[in-house]
Amino acid sequence: MLYTLLIIVIFRIGSVIPAPFLDTTVVSEWMGANASDGNFLNYLDTLTGGALSKATIFSLSITPFINASIIVQLLTYALPPLERLSKEGTEGRKVLNKISAYVALFLAVIMSLAYYLTMKSAGAVKYTTGFDGVFCMITIMLVFIAGAMLIVWLGNRVNEKGIGNGISIILFAGIIARMPVDVIDMLTLAKDEPNPYVFIVPIVLIIYVAMITFIVFMNESERRIPIQYAKRVVGRKQYGGQNTHIPVKVCMSGVMPIIFAMAFMSLPSTIGMFIEPAENPETFGEKFYAGFLNFFSYNSPWYAILYFILIIAFNYFYVSMQYNPVEIANNLRQNNGGIPGIRPGKPTSDYIQRVLSKITIVGAFFLGIIAIFPIFFSMAVPDLSGLAMGGTSILIVVNVALETVRTLESQMMMRNHKGFLE
Repeated sequence: MLYTLLIIVIFRIGSVIPAPFLDTTVVSEWMGANASDGNFLNYLDTLTGGALSKATIFSLSITPFINASIIVQLLTYALPPLERLSKEGTEGRKVLNKISAYVALFLAVIMSLAYYLTMKSAGAVKYTTGFDGVFCMITIMLVFIAGAMLIVWLGNRVNEKGIGNGISIILFAGIIARMPVDVIDMLTLAKDEPNPYVFIVPIVLIIYVAMITFIVFMNESERRIPIQYAKRVVGRKQYGGQNTHIPVKVCMSGVMPIIFAMAFMSLPSTIGMFIEPAENPETFGEKFYAGFLNFFSYNSPWYAILYFILIIAFNYFYVSMQYNPVEIANNLRQNNGGIPGIRPGKPTSDYIQRVLSKITIVGAFFLGIIAIFPIFFSMAVPDLSGLAMGGTSILIVVNVALETVRTLESQMMMRNHKGFLE
């Protein structure tokens, strides 16, 4: 635990060291104007613990590795060689982690270049022309790339010598680091404008507690499919005959559908940052482009509706990749197991598919409600729309906290210590 705490301290120190050749004041002003109202930039800034808006050496944080992990995970189900590696146990996972690290390096190069070009257009880069400009660009990009890969290395050290879940712990630390800022902002707002925020702020805190309770309940909920194994006699010994179950989590896909949907919905606003619409559109193309960007505006109700639908669709897509009812039915048949009242083979796979469909829709609606809550909250209370602890952030924090508690509990039980939760 002390080693993990040391890694977190190193991460937080790197999150306040500014990158060279960048005017941090200009970067903060630009991020304050563009990374607001809970949009994708604001979400990335939350994941990095505010490092993105401060132009520090850890500005990219773990976002390249998260994106790389998602890409490799998707390719695992599409490419047979990667699928074979995923089934080879510990050694196969080590190879997949190396592949993810190389993909993360490639994404870090692209993201650092995009960040440099964005800051250059905002006027935050000190040298932009001649040899000084080229040297400045290379230095800034190398600093961002090195920071992103250093965080991956720190996460691996937590996996090996710490409490485990290294990348998740760093993600957790980055989000939690923004909590004091949010609390101070709410208290300042309640002090400056006591009417009506002296009543709204306590209500917001109660809503957060209720959301955490709801997320914990849904995260721990599961549907248990009963399994019964046939008895068989070998010599004088009897094998099988026990009853067990297949646990199916209600929220088995975690936060991935939200990340997919958010990445898709952020594309129009990202394009709008580079190609701004005309202030007074006259032609059909200008009017269409302005209307298109307005349709995908974060404060638009159509944005929330489309966002909700995409989360449901991506949740079904992600669950279909994780669970293969036909493979589960075949494994049960090979091990002389079956579902009581259901014939082996296709009837079993159909039954499991029906159960998955019902559970998936419940989990999808849960994720959708958590994701769109900040949108309606920002509409109701515009002054508090910049809170970092939105529904998605709380979902990540709670999931990481629960997983860390399980890891600590299992480690204590392995060392013959009594569980600290009892």
